[in-house]
Amino acid sequence: MQPIDVTPPPGEPMEEPEQTTTPRRRRTRLIVLGSLLTVGLVGAAFVGTVGWRVTQQKDARLDTPPEVAGLRLDQSARAQETAEYLQTAIGARIDLDQSIGVVYTDPASAERSVLLFGGTTLIWTPGSDLDTLFELLADDNGAVKDLHEVDAGDLGGVMKCGESVAPEGNTTVCGWADHGSVVLALLPGRTQEQGAALLRDIRGTIQSRE
Repeated sequence: MQPIDVTPPPGEPMEEPEQTTTPRRRRTRLIVLGSLLTVGLVGAAFVGTVGWRVTQQKDARLDTPPEVAGLRLDQSARAQETAEYLQTAIGARIDLDQSIGVVYTDPASAERSVLLFGGTTLIWTPGSDLDTLFELLADDNGAVKDLHEVDAGDLGGVMKCGESVAPEGNTTVCGWADHGSVVLALLPGRTQEQGAALLRDIRGTIQSRE
């Protein structure tokens, strides 16, 4: 008996057997698609959160009232000279729309005057810009040691405190930054915990958002 020839006639392609997807392959495909979907949703949620935070914080304003947190604005020539110097130094590092540089005296002790400087602008990386101010302070006053994050308070953003090391004595220094402002304060005669609490009080009074 002659074998049956299944070769197709010339010009006609041979039909290939249908390929079936195994259960394991289908399960792997579903896992991959599910993972991609999860990553996409997490990424979208992160972008949405950051966008909302930027919108909420970007239009900041800083005022320097005559009194704040029990301190009084020092309008002496020496204080104004110091403030102007720091404003100029800040401008060389960060492009600000509004800048401040003031000294507030403590009625209880002239040695506990608070030096405050910074400003407002749209800030995409608050932590990085705050570190820039700490670097500026280190260049002029010596290294800042023990720099660490502390509670930023109700206005949010990031707040850090440390200790400025100088030959004449160490000084507590704290600062905050959000998507609309960045400010640094020299707080002599206070611990870092006391300095952070005082700066939160000052911020709650001088900072507003449109």
